[in-house]
Amino acid sequence: MANFGFAHLSVVAPYEAHWREACSAVGAEDLLQDAKMSKTLAEAVAGCTLVIGTGTLVYRKPEQTVVALPELPRPVQDELARGGRIALVFGPEKHGLTREDLSWCQLLVEIPTDPRQPSMNLGQAVAVCLYELASRAVAAQITLPADDPAQGAEESPTAAASGSLDLLAGVIEETMAAAGYSPRSMQAANRHDLRLLLRRLGPSERDTRRILGLFRRILFRLRGGPD
Repeated sequence: MANFGFAHLSVVAPYEAHWREACSAVGAEDLLQDAKMSKTLAEAVAGCTLVIGTGTLVYRKPEQTVVALPELPRPVQDELARGGRIALVFGPEKHGLTREDLSWCQLLVEIPTDPRQPSMNLGQAVAVCLYELASRAVAAQITLPADDPAQGAEESPTAAASGSLDLLAGVIEETMAAAGYSPRSMQAANRHDLRLLLRRLGPSERDTRRILGLFRRILFRLRGGPD
C-alpha cells in the first residue's frame, strides 16, 4: 500500500495476537497504526459506494459482474469522478473471500494468471492490484486535462453507500417477513439474494432513501398501523 500511495487500511476481525505483533511494515508503520479494525465486512465497507471483491473463478460461480484486472481502472475512475468512495476487498490467504463476503461487492476482479496456478500469494495480489490502480485510475484523476469535457458535464447522482443499502435491505426483509413472503428456512437465502440485488441495481443515495420510506410505510400498514 505504501509503495503505491494508498493510506486507508481496514482489517476485519483480525487475529489479535498476530495483528498486534506485525513488524514487517518497514517504512509503512503508520499504515498499521492508523488501520481501522471492524468486526464485520459490512461494518468495514458501510461508507463505501463501490465495493470490489477479489478472487479466482476456478472455485466459484460469480454472482456479480466480473472484471479482469486490466479493465478495473475504468469503473474505479468513474466512481472517483462522481465523488464516490471505493473499497478493494481481499480475503484470507488460505481460502479467499467467501460467497457471503462477496454479497457485499458490486464487482469481482480477477487477476489474469496461468490456468495451472490461478491462486496468488495475498501480498502479491494486493501489490498487483494497487499498481494497476495507481498507474492508471488514480493517475488519470490527478492529471485530468482542464478542458476535459467530463468536467463540464452534469454530475451523476451520488451512489448509495453500502451501509444505506444494508439498511434498506433490512427493512425490505422485515416487510417480506410481515407479508409472509417466504418460510423461515428461506430467510437466509433471501437475505443473501436481496443484498446482491440491491448492489446490481445500484440506486443513488436519494433513491435509496425514497425506497426506504416506501417500504417503511408498507411495513407500518402490514403491522396494523392506522391509515
